[in-house]
Amino acid sequence: MGKKRNLYLKTIPVEEAKEKYMAVIEGIIEPEYETIDVREALDRITGQAIFARYSSPLFNASAMDGIAVKASDTDHASEAAPIILTEDKYLVVDTGDPIHPPFDAVIMAEDIVEEDEGIRITASAHPWQHIRPIGEDIVAGEMILPGNHKIRAIDIGVLLSAGILETEVVKKPQVAIFPTGTEIIEPEDKPEDGSIIESNSRMFENMVTAAGGVGHRFPPIIDDYDEIKNKVSEAVDKYDMVIINAGSSAGTEDYTVHVLRELGEVIVHGVSIKPGKPVILAVVRGKPVIGLPGYPVSAYIGFENFVTPIIQQMGRRPEQLTETLEAHISKRLVSSLKHKEYVRVKVGKVGDKFVAAPLARGAGAAMSLVRADGFCVIEQSSEGVDAGEKVKIELYRSKSEIENTVVVIGSHDLILDVIADIMPNEYKDMHVTSTHVGSMGGLMALRRGEAHMAPVHLLDEASGEYNVSYVKKMFNEPMAIIKGVHRIQGIMVKKGNPLGITNIADLAEKPVRYVNRQRGAGTRVLFDYKLKEAGIDTANIEGYDREMATHMAVAAAVASDGADAGMGILSAAKAMELDFIEVGPEEYDFAIPARHLELPHVKAFIEILGSDEFRSRLEELGGYSCDRAGEVVLI
Repeated sequence: MGKKRNLYLKTIPVEEAKEKYMAVIEGIIEPEYETIDVREALDRITGQAIFARYSSPLFNASAMDGIAVKASDTDHASEAAPIILTEDKYLVVDTGDPIHPPFDAVIMAEDIVEEDEGIRITASAHPWQHIRPIGEDIVAGEMILPGNHKIRAIDIGVLLSAGILETEVVKKPQVAIFPTGTEIIEPEDKPEDGSIIESNSRMFENMVTAAGGVGHRFPPIIDDYDEIKNKVSEAVDKYDMVIINAGSSAGTEDYTVHVLRELGEVIVHGVSIKPGKPVILAVVRGKPVIGLPGYPVSAYIGFENFVTPIIQQMGRRPEQLTETLEAHISKRLVSSLKHKEYVRVKVGKVGDKFVAAPLARGAGAAMSLVRADGFCVIEQSSEGVDAGEKVKIELYRSKSEIENTVVVIGSHDLILDVIADIMPNEYKDMHVTSTHVGSMGGLMALRRGEAHMAPVHLLDEASGEYNVSYVKKMFNEPMAIIKGVHRIQGIMVKKGNPLGITNIADLAEKPVRYVNRQRGAGTRVLFDYKLKEAGIDTANIEGYDREMATHMAVAAAVASDGADAGMGILSAAKAMELDFIEVGPEEYDFAIPARHLELPHVKAFIEILGSDEFRSRLEELGGYSCDRAGEVVLI
């Protein structure tokens, strides 16, 4: 080929070049998937949601070193009137040891005194004191990770704890890297006059890795048109993307743009960026091919602007940024002066402020790391922070992700996991984060401006209506109800229903160990209403004061030896393979200030509720109907 210069007289702005190129690329690239060993899954992107096979703990476990006892055997123990427990009344346990009936509490080793006749205690124990119930951290059947999630070290630990050995992930894009130039030599070669040691391609290899791909660097190609053409053509058939370094400018031996025009289509040649103007963005046989300038700084800037976004797009990876921000903490955090404490938090933007909701602080709560958006760091010299106070948050997620996150605080339901899994698949860069505090807790958070919406299922005993009357009473601003689902509430019991429970009354009349939901939960409100309707005193329900935060946690307690029965939804019973005695249908909706309805991520949330995919996923769960899902009712 004869020598001529590549004169590009017009360059275009960086953002315009990106948009123009990405518009072409997005239409031709699709991610591919593979199944790999979970232990090798660090930094990989999940192909689909992953659900736990096992609960963690797998059994009711001691949370302390000490002795296991029956709580009733310790009643009335005090400093003034200590009790001596004989050997048949206790069992020595270490942290993590299983606790089996009849023992239902643990007393710490520090709180006991060994005597000749037995163990002396000076305080009574309450049921489930210092015991980690089965499923406290992970419940079999719950979603551990959603699709399109970057797997972290803590995620691998939790996946293995939940019995997951293999997982489907997005394949890493395979990127061919060609340095070009007659004058360049390898670093190990002896330089001569005019030689340039080639290093850009090694930089690119590592930048490809950092972006989530696999770089394949080839030996330098001399400035020969046919040689470059043949190598690039071969690489396009074998790899997902090709990078050509040097030869993209206006020199007489800069052949790259001519090769790419012959092999495919050049979308952009020349970008308004300094340094880094001679960038070539092309497509050859459905593959992105990018020519980058030879000067190292120009090459780096061109890669960051154009190559990294495409590799991330091909690998379904969100842009990863290290950021900090100031947020209002949603509850008071008390901390010891002795420690610097890292409190895991969920973060969202509600109105014009960022809100951080603390997650579980216990040493055994590994799932709090999976769920966290970042850390609130409480310095060693501080006793803590007050609710509403501004705190500095070190983020796991980018600020832009958090700004496009629907913050949901309130009643728990498995459909929140479904929506959280669908959202980033259907709506790029939009997410859902949920915290489970019960219906009333959710409405209180909504009133404090800490959430966009609160899932609720609160029955008005006087009218028989769900949710509306509570919202009207608690808010002075225009509000709305986003209709959710009708679901079946009932009594979850062990497979085969060994105690023959048929109704609410049996919970008081038979020797049943019950496990309840927390105060303010809609399920608790419904249960109390049914007890009142049947004339049953809560004092006659063994375990009435034992509380769990989610339906799945109640189901896990029933599936183990921790309880015989608990109120919950049919889908939770099915997930844990329990029998179910139907109590009745209820309405599970979302309360929201009307001013939030126009937010793009809230609109996406509403659209998902009305989508065919959502309805299909509900059919798999069972126990739901959704005829009005996504309908907005102004109140």
